[in-house]
Amino acid sequence: MTAFFYALTVLIWGTTWIAIHYQLGAVPVEASVVYRFALAAAVLFVGLRATGRLRAVPSGQQPWIMLQALCLFSCNFICFYVATGYIPSGVVSVVFSAATIFNMFNAFLFHRRRPSRQILVGASLGVIGIACLLSDTLAEAALDSGTARGLALALLGTWFFSAGNLVSARNQRHGLQIATVNAWGMLYGAAIVALFAFFRGVPFTFDASPTYISSLLYLAIAGSVIGFTTYLTVVHRLGPERAAYMTVLFPIVALSMSVLFEDYRFTLVSGVGLAFVMLGNVLVLMKPRLLFMDAGAAHGSGAEH
Repeated sequence: MTAFFYALTVLIWGTTWIAIHYQLGAVPVEASVVYRFALAAAVLFVGLRATGRLRAVPSGQQPWIMLQALCLFSCNFICFYVATGYIPSGVVSVVFSAATIFNMFNAFLFHRRRPSRQILVGASLGVIGIACLLSDTLAEAALDSGTARGLALALLGTWFFSAGNLVSARNQRHGLQIATVNAWGMLYGAAIVALFAFFRGVPFTFDASPTYISSLLYLAIAGSVIGFTTYLTVVHRLGPERAAYMTVLFPIVALSMSVLFEDYRFTLVSGVGLAFVMLGNVLVLMKPRLLFMDAGAAHGSGAEH
């Protein structure tokens, strides 16, 4: 069952990027994010209540759920939605695949865990890969600040996602049920974005076209209700390190969608860049003793990760 959840998450989250692309247009980004998570929260609450699986959350844990909502269900998605307006959704997904690298920085920032030599090598390869992948786009739009803005927003959204993983892991350690936390988190996320939109004077318009509605339903039901539940379930069962291999596979699916629907074309340089990004992620996640064995490790002492 874990393998099924793993594969399902890769398939769903690898295709949500193109669905986000179809959300852009007449409806402001903030409104689309609110619609997505308000609908997802409603589906989760109704489903959990109907099946008797909705659990009470102690009041002292609600602030942590709000923090998870801030990182996983609001700020990161505003960044991703806006970034997709500047660069192809497949490229945004490649930047997102660097979440494992961001985990390294967040682990140091919040827990003061210094990265190993292996992780530093993997992070360096990831940075080189992203530069190669975006080189053609940057060359074609050298004077276009929008490309740089899209890349910066994708990176910021990935940082929020990585920080949200740490908060989610903390909530699970305190015995909070994944589905119940997601329901409350998505409700809080929708409220946070709605408040943000209100103060910015963003109009809450709606696009009744089949394209917008179908992409919204896919993002709310498949991408949010199912995707976040399966992803966090895999994290709980396998641990964040092994589960993070999924982010390496997302770009393969997402870039395939960009080739089909966004006229994105692979070049030799971008292909090499994708390979570097994937290799960098694998190095970050692989057990250290498989690569950098010192004399002590060779005699069975093991290496620190």
